[in-house]
Amino acid sequence: MRVTIFTIGTEGDVRPLVALGVRLAREGHVVTLATDKSCADLVTANGLNYRPLAGDFRSWMLEDPNLHKRGLSAPAMARAFRERLRILAEDWPKQGMAAAADADLLIGNGMVFLLADSIAEKLGLPVVETQLVPTLPSQNPPLMPMPHWMYRLPGAANRLLGRLSRRLVWKVMAPAYQDVVRPALGLAPYPEPGPLSGIPSRHLRLFGYSPILVPPDPRWPETVQVTGPWVLRAPSEYKPSLELTTFLLSGPKPIYVGFGSMTNIDANALARTVTRVASKTGRRFVLATGWGGLESEEIAECPLIHVVQHVPHDWLMPLMAAAIHHGGAGTTIAAARAGIPSIVVPVFGDQPFWASRLQRLGAAPPAIPRSQLTEARLQRALSAVEDPAMRRAAQALGERLKLEAGVETAISTLEAWGLIQSNQTSQALRTRP
Repeated sequence: MRVTIFTIGTEGDVRPLVALGVRLAREGHVVTLATDKSCADLVTANGLNYRPLAGDFRSWMLEDPNLHKRGLSAPAMARAFRERLRILAEDWPKQGMAAAADADLLIGNGMVFLLADSIAEKLGLPVVETQLVPTLPSQNPPLMPMPHWMYRLPGAANRLLGRLSRRLVWKVMAPAYQDVVRPALGLAPYPEPGPLSGIPSRHLRLFGYSPILVPPDPRWPETVQVTGPWVLRAPSEYKPSLELTTFLLSGPKPIYVGFGSMTNIDANALARTVTRVASKTGRRFVLATGWGGLESEEIAECPLIHVVQHVPHDWLMPLMAAAIHHGGAGTTIAAARAGIPSIVVPVFGDQPFWASRLQRLGAAPPAIPRSQLTEARLQRALSAVEDPAMRRAAQALGERLKLEAGVETAISTLEAWGLIQSNQTSQALRTRP
C-alpha cells in the first residue's frame, strides 16, 4: 500500500512519525512523509519519500524573541498560533494534494490532522489521526499550561478543563481550515461547533505516548488507541565522537542538559548557571546545544562540561545520572525510558504537563519555570534527584516503559482495523495465481 503521513512542528513532532513510517516501509508499504523542509534530511536519511509541507516553526521562534516569554500563557499562545497557522495554511491545499497523489491511506498528525482529513474527504480515502500527546478530555489534567496546584484536580474537573481546552484549540485552528483549506479544496466548512467538539469519531485515533505516563480514560471509545511512544532508534552503526567517549569514561556518570527546539531561552544565562553549579558542586554535565544555542566561553573553559551538537537520546540517556530538560514529550519519554530522574524547566505549552506526570510518578522533583531557574534552585533540584527513593522510582519506571512497543502496537492496530495489510497477507496476494 501507499501511505502518506502529514506532520509539522519541531523535530520532536516529526521523529516519531518517521519511526512509524520506517516500520510501515519495513512491512512492505511505500511511505511518503510530508513535513517542513527543515526535517527533509531526517525523512530521506531513513529511507522514506519526502514531500514539502509548510511548517517552519524554527524560523518563527528565532524571528520572535518574545514567543517563549508567552509560552506558558494559554491565551497568548493561542493568539500567536492562530495567526501563524492561517499563514502556513495558504500553501497546504496544493502541497497536501501533491503529497497524497496515488495514496491508499492518509495519516495526519497533530495540528495537520484536519488537513489529512480534508484531503481524504476530497479524494475518498481512509484517514487515521495520530497525536503524540493526550489531546482528548479525560480524567487526567489537560495539556494547556496551568498553575501547579491545578494538576491535582479531580477527574470531573479535568474533563471540564479538557473540553474547554479543545474549544480553545479549535478557535486557534478554525481560520486555517474554515477560511483557507476547506474552500481551496472545494469543501464546505466543518459544521459548528467544529470537528473537535466531541470524542466519538468515525476514524481511528492512534495516540503515540505512554499509557503508563498518562493512563487512557475509561470513557474513551474503541476508536482511541494509546499505543506507547514511537521511538526512532539510533542507527546500529552510530559511533560517538572520541571526545565524548573519553569524557564519559573519565569520571562518574554526568548529568544531561538540553532544551531541544526551545529558542530565545536566554542561552547565555542558562549556560552560566550550569557552569557555576558545575564549578561549585564538582558535578559533570553533557550539554546539548539544541536550537537555543547553549554555548559560551565559560562552558568551553569548564572541564566538567562536555558540549555536543546532536547525540541520539536513546543512546545517550542511559549513560547519564539524570537529565535537566524543558519537558518536551520526546525528551521526557527518553529520560524516563532510560530510568533516570529528570529536572524539568518548562518553557512552553505542554511542558508543565509532562513535568507534572514525572513528578506524580516519583521520577522528578517539582518543575522550575525557566524564569525562576537560579543556581540555588538548581542545586536543590540536583540534591533531590540524588535521593535513593527518587532514583529507585525512576529506575522502576524505566523498566516498565522499556516493555512498551509503541510502533509495533500501532502497526498491529492498523492491520486489525483493515487499514493496511500485514506483510504476510500482502505476500500472499502478490503470489496468488
